[in-house]
Amino acid sequence: MSGHPAKELLIDVVARLLEGVRSVAVGVLSPIAGSAAMLAQSRAAGAMQVQIIGSTLATYRTDGGVDLFDAAGQGRIDAFFLSGGQIDGRGNINLLGVGDYPGTTARWSGSFGSAYLYYLVPRVILVREEHTKRTLVDKVDFISAAGTSPPNVHRTGGPHALVTGRCLFMFDKARGRFRLESVHPGESVASVRENTGFDFDCPDTVPETPPPSAATLKAIRRDIAPKIADPYPKFAAEVLGYTVPEAAQ
Repeated sequence: MSGHPAKELLIDVVARLLEGVRSVAVGVLSPIAGSAAMLAQSRAAGAMQVQIIGSTLATYRTDGGVDLFDAAGQGRIDAFFLSGGQIDGRGNINLLGVGDYPGTTARWSGSFGSAYLYYLVPRVILVREEHTKRTLVDKVDFISAAGTSPPNVHRTGGPHALVTGRCLFMFDKARGRFRLESVHPGESVASVRENTGFDFDCPDTVPETPPPSAATLKAIRRDIAPKIADPYPKFAAEVLGYTVPEAAQ
């Protein structure tokens, strides 16, 4: 069973960002995050709860957005995932569209509960595979969910990291900006800067993101793929090389 090396790398990166987390929730359009949460749960030996909207498997099933919002409001969700058509250097995300609202020239899906969850969930991981100046901008056209808040605003949640197809950024909450943590194989600090629309902090030495181990790849393709095929059958088939058996369809 073969896989997709670039996406499997991202699954491993996100799974490592979930170490020590007790409860994780995943939205309906996040197969990489869902796979990573399952992988992290397997490494935690049962010490992590994972909810995936859209899954019918009893282990991962949730009653949907209302259940998720209630759990977040009660402090029962430790990690969640967000993305955006645009993400800027302050951790702001834009899910509305391009251009001055309401005269946007392109419209996206909308914000739903992103702003609410961004304020409440302690560890929000941003995942955006496309890493270009079109997606990682100096300033978003519209703030669907704010990455930072004034000091007098009570906020338990916010951005923790940004995972892209080129690198891993960590978010410095004290400075309100991203720091380059590692570059993926084939990338460099120069290529990341060239394709990023916002400024970011950068240490003198930036390591390369370690690739998944043979054991991790085996776990993703053998153990995670059949489970993630429940809410994301296309992803499991095209990316992880798993096809749901006809008898189970």
